[in-house]
Amino acid sequence: GGIAGRDGVWGKGGPTLAQGYFVVMQDLRGYGDRSKPPGGGDHFAYSKRAMAQDQWEVMRHLGCEQFALVGHDRGGRAAQRLALDYPEALTKLVILDIVPTYLLYQHITQEFATIFYHWFLLVQPSPFPETLVQNSAEYFLKCTLLWLGGHQLTDPLPDWISPAVFQEYLRTFRRPDTIHAICEDYRAAASIDLAHDKADLDKKIQCPLLVLWSEKGPFHRLYNVLQTWQERAVRAEGKAMPTGHFLPEQMPQELTREITTFLRA
Repeated sequence: GGIAGRDGVWGKGGPTLAQGYFVVMQDLRGYGDRSKPPGGGDHFAYSKRAMAQDQWEVMRHLGCEQFALVGHDRGGRAAQRLALDYPEALTKLVILDIVPTYLLYQHITQEFATIFYHWFLLVQPSPFPETLVQNSAEYFLKCTLLWLGGHQLTDPLPDWISPAVFQEYLRTFRRPDTIHAICEDYRAAASIDLAHDKADLDKKIQCPLLVLWSEKGPFHRLYNVLQTWQERAVRAEGKAMPTGHFLPEQMPQELTREITTFLRA
């Protein structure tokens, strides 16, 4: 089998994992240089179900009937859906620094809405959020990386994201079709994904699940992260990592060690 999953630049941990595994790193549709189809009136094209099907079909095309899956942030949300829609395909699952979308929308507090303001901005009708983000694309991207990474917005770019990597992020992020796709991803999360999740509340992730999350991030303060996933999985384990949201970039060696230990167990 192989390992599928990519959200962000896995350049630091990917080569180490590749020493022992056949690694497939996929961008989600709409992100990076991936295709950016129209979302449709119901945003289905950016539903986690559609994203999960992408991942599953690529792995099948490569001859991997079963595989372990690692997903960070939006990739983790697609990974949860893949685990529910294709349970026979997954041997193990690793989800990084999220709690289930359905849970988030059922328990909205002032603190949550303040921290996750972009969840409510990006879902507004097109082209309102697209225009705002497009007009400040570089500033929006830099502030998002700093803020989620646990830094002050006035800080320079930290060492864990090099100027070259930032420029690569910016190259794809500032494209109007990418920004629209990102908004469609969040619109789907606030609509059709919730309908899919509600219909599957009686289903649990069947394969062993490892959950790792940021000690400096809001989920650690707002939720018992492991418990939220234990309620959604037959078997879940995990812990907080002493860093910001970008675990693959900020703690690549430690993250790789946690993943490989889990996969080999």
